[in-house]
Amino acid sequence: MLDKKITEQTGERVVLVGLITGKEDKYRIDEYLDELEFLVKTAGGKVYERFTQQLDKPNPRTFVGTGKINEIKSYIQEHQMDTVVFDDELTPSQMRNIEKEFKCKILDRTNLILDIFANRARTSHAKVQVELAQYQYLLPRLTGMWTHLSKQKGGIGMKGPGEREIETDRRIVRDKITRLKRQLQQIDKQKATQRKNRGKLVRVALVGYTNVGKSTLMNLLSKSKIFAEDKLFATLDTTVRKVAVGNLPFLVSDTVGFIRKLPHSLVESFKSTLDEIRESDVIVHIVDVSHYNFEEQINVVDQTLAEIDSSEKEYILVFNKIDAYPSVDNDFEMLVETDKKEYVPLSELKKTWMTHENYPVLFISAKKKINIDELRDTLYKKVRKIHETV
Repeated sequence: MLDKKITEQTGERVVLVGLITGKEDKYRIDEYLDELEFLVKTAGGKVYERFTQQLDKPNPRTFVGTGKINEIKSYIQEHQMDTVVFDDELTPSQMRNIEKEFKCKILDRTNLILDIFANRARTSHAKVQVELAQYQYLLPRLTGMWTHLSKQKGGIGMKGPGEREIETDRRIVRDKITRLKRQLQQIDKQKATQRKNRGKLVRVALVGYTNVGKSTLMNLLSKSKIFAEDKLFATLDTTVRKVAVGNLPFLVSDTVGFIRKLPHSLVESFKSTLDEIRESDVIVHIVDVSHYNFEEQINVVDQTLAEIDSSEKEYILVFNKIDAYPSVDNDFEMLVETDKKEYVPLSELKKTWMTHENYPVLFISAKKKINIDELRDTLYKKVRKIHETV
């Protein structure tokens, strides 16, 4: 394995490529590429240019059309770019064909997310989960991947099993996948035993899109020091803390953040992490209200909760970062300005559909400690209700 810091030290020059299909428009693609750029920044790279093309469906050979390939190739050669990142998962043949054209490192969205996860993994549990997902991603790509990797030394997308030149044989990789799955099953059993040993305390799970402030809120509620940073996937391992509000103790777990197009292999690998959500009694869904596309982020998280059969639990919707919300109210300063979206005043936002659901909806700032007492009071009522039922 490469040193963890190699990716962050590269400062690679990166080009982004996105496709506008029938379901999307240019405005939406710009939003998606903003998120992809944040992923690149998290991985240690710097984006210099973006390319988009409107097609009904991806070109089966090169993802984008021939003219766009030539346009991107000219830019890469003229500006000496290191890496091209595509905002969708590429097929093995697309990856090989594009690499022949560009003659530089090619990554897709899945590979980039896997690389970030690999750099973020701290515990043996997280490392095994990520390594399994990496091998499952690499297996169908072995034919062209190894020649590609032998030319590269470190950098984004190079962390993990890819550097081991000897393991070019599919059988060896399949054996590794089998062994990692067994290892993960053993860890999952240990985690399940740990959950059983926690007794009958009510469990609260903090969930949300990546980088919405879950760890910051966890630190505030539990008075602990969990790593929190303004980067995607700062938290990979679920952290569980005992919290008491009033005279009522309960457990709070901080979980891995969700993201659009989260690779299926990662969802499978992080099963035990998601089990913390499945086995919780209350879900606190945290949303970054200052993000211009927070409604889609809510949908991504809700869909993931439905996929893991956790959408019917006791639910609290918490809009975080109100201190960063562009507002004309007297209550909060306008700390952030953006041309991405026409914002409504926070007072008006509180009167929309979000506050008329059958669950509590709160507006807080974990960073500035605004309305935290209201959150604690809401948690207390929910936990007490479940506690009395049990």
